[in-house]
Amino acid sequence: MSKNFKSGFASIVGRPNVGKSTLLNSLLGEKIAIITNKPQTTRNIIRGIMTTDEFQVIFVDTPGHHRAKDKLSENMVKMSERSVKDGDVVLFVTAPAEKHDIHPADMDMLEILSKRNSTKFLLINKIDTISKDRVLAITKAYNDVCAFDETFPVSALKGDNLLALRECIVRYFPNGPRYFPEGIMTDSSDAFLVGEMIREKALYLLQEEIPHGIAVEIGSLKKREDKDIIDIEATIYCEKNSHKGIIIGKQGAMLKDIGTRARRDIQRLYDEKINLQLWVKIKENWRDSDFFMRNLGFKAD
Repeated sequence: MSKNFKSGFASIVGRPNVGKSTLLNSLLGEKIAIITNKPQTTRNIIRGIMTTDEFQVIFVDTPGHHRAKDKLSENMVKMSERSVKDGDVVLFVTAPAEKHDIHPADMDMLEILSKRNSTKFLLINKIDTISKDRVLAITKAYNDVCAFDETFPVSALKGDNLLALRECIVRYFPNGPRYFPEGIMTDSSDAFLVGEMIREKALYLLQEEIPHGIAVEIGSLKKREDKDIIDIEATIYCEKNSHKGIIIGKQGAMLKDIGTRARRDIQRLYDEKINLQLWVKIKENWRDSDFFMRNLGFKAD
């Protein structure tokens, strides 16, 4: 390892659905965070690790910053705000609003950032959808509220300007240790990653009112001793009996579709055959149960 080896944490924050998880996946060149067009897709801290001979960047993807409505969303907000304090560099991601230079939902986080002395980057995502003049107007408006150290117009989906962004992040990092061994791309457990893949497919397929009320618990994940097959048992929790029926679908068609799509992604992760068994159970008001959320791995720290 070089004597001038640099390392640090880059926290990715912003309102829901601005492309934070897409940005993380594009920076790493690998999908480790699930992506949908529905709010609260990211519920937990997800760390993506990039290591070279010269540096190690730990990207920290956070839930979208929003107004809390229950204990789950309160924890999500705490995670986002905690990452602002802990990051060596904070990447504040926004996307163009239709009628405003500053999206109204960004104001709370901008106020928090403006009070912090940490290094702050403004990332204007989805630049392929707006003109250069619009980019300049957005840049000025956000910097008038919070003085950012750097501003990067990017396209997380297309990869535009991401190499320059990464190089700039490293320049702000101090010399430091290699926090994670080379070759590790995330510190998330296999059970967490598998559960997220199942939840992503459910979010994609289910009706609008259901996704916020589901959670996935991995009961077991074992490789067979006699065959190259991994057996996975998972439970999808929902809050209402009517939702359970929709998740299962007519003659089990919806649950089968969720399982089929999730199994494909899990097989790509392990490069082995997957036997996935899914169940659906009701747990009323689980989003307000500290005990249940802890069991599912939701933590504010």
